[in-house]
Amino acid sequence: MDPPGSIAERTSPATWSAFFVWAFFGLVAAFGLLIFGGLGLLPILLGVWFAATRPLLRRSWFGLLSGVGATLLYVAYVQRRGPGTTCWHTARAAGCDEYLNPWPWLLAGAAFVVIGLIAQVGRLRARS
Repeated sequence: MDPPGSIAERTSPATWSAFFVWAFFGLVAAFGLLIFGGLGLLPILLGVWFAATRPLLRRSWFGLLSGVGATLLYVAYVQRRGPGTTCWHTARAAGCDEYLNPWPWLLAGAAFVVIGLIAQVGRLRARS
């Protein structure tokens, strides 16, 4: 195992793999909170348990921010026709859908993803 802060550790696939594990937990936790409310806390508790038992994961927790940002970007994508009501019709059906304003979701999601990536890269460079 490479010492913390070494060049091998900064470029190690394991370091970035841990970042993406946290990103996955962030994505699942944020999506779970949006869809299931309190049941969404289960992935958060699982992530805390992983962080407590695996030091490599503890060092890459900034991926959590990027995962939450990915969920916010997905919400922005789903709401891309908003704000307001959009009506549609086909040969067999018609209807109207209500959409939120996607811009706050897009800006927050992009900010979370970028902050997570910058913090991870900054943490890896600071350890050198």
